[in-house]
Amino acid sequence: MNSIVFTLLITAATLTTILLAVHIGFRAPRRKEKGTPADFGLAYSEISIRTLEGKRLYAWWLPVPSTSPTIILMHGWGGNAELMLPLAVPFRNAGLNVLLLDARNHGRSDSASFSSLPRFAEDVSSAINWVKMQDEGQRDTISLLGHSVGAGAVLYAASLRDDISAVISVSAFAHPEWMMRRYLQRFWIPKLVTTWVLRYVEWIIQHRFEEIAPMNTVCKVKCPILLVHGKMDETVPVTDALAIQKNCNVTSIDLLLIEDAGHESVEKVEHHGYQMIDFLKKVGVLS
Repeated sequence: MNSIVFTLLITAATLTTILLAVHIGFRAPRRKEKGTPADFGLAYSEISIRTLEGKRLYAWWLPVPSTSPTIILMHGWGGNAELMLPLAVPFRNAGLNVLLLDARNHGRSDSASFSSLPRFAEDVSSAINWVKMQDEGQRDTISLLGHSVGAGAVLYAASLRDDISAVISVSAFAHPEWMMRRYLQRFWIPKLVTTWVLRYVEWIIQHRFEEIAPMNTVCKVKCPILLVHGKMDETVPVTDALAIQKNCNVTSIDLLLIEDAGHESVEKVEHHGYQMIDFLKKVGVLS
């Protein structure tokens, strides 16, 4: 075997290994719900929402007795509807209908070939369309809240629509490439290989990172936005929230920084639910 053939074989084997590592490393862990909204004293019903691809999304619908605005909650990577329940409580108590859903490949929703921010956004849009088919009062005013990747997803979904009244983004990263580079740095991967991996992921998800980056999509969102971020977040530094807020020449982006919250501190964010409710009141979603 000559050296050229040997080199080609080694290169092919290396690339194959990298591709497998990318697909395995970025596969979302599935955690199914163990509790229900009833654990929080909330009445609910289990519903099934169909996506454009015919997949089934599992969701909890928490309606209020009278016609009221609705807020849709989307979890983050590897999360599920149950993990978002602490945030559902203040909105439900404030008189909003609440819809909590599992993205594809998450919780009890159907599987798909891969997960990505755009696919999270597609699932959010499917949920919006479901709400708009409900009673008139529920479909007239729809707000979105997402955590982490889900935060980027609700911003992206809102940037493509004109029927959203408000968006609350919790712990969003400013740019997918920044986030992925931070993640890949821990494996001491050469910069050239890292760049190749990033371009490969863009090819897989069929979207350029620039197109779906929250710091860019906020510029196209037509409704008011509240960015919520923990100052102790080590996964997505608070500088990402500042980058999102400052990248656009718009005045409709508010920022709420939480002193002792990390990336997964949903329960600490819940303690600031009154400030999120105040935001919805300020922008006219709630009276």
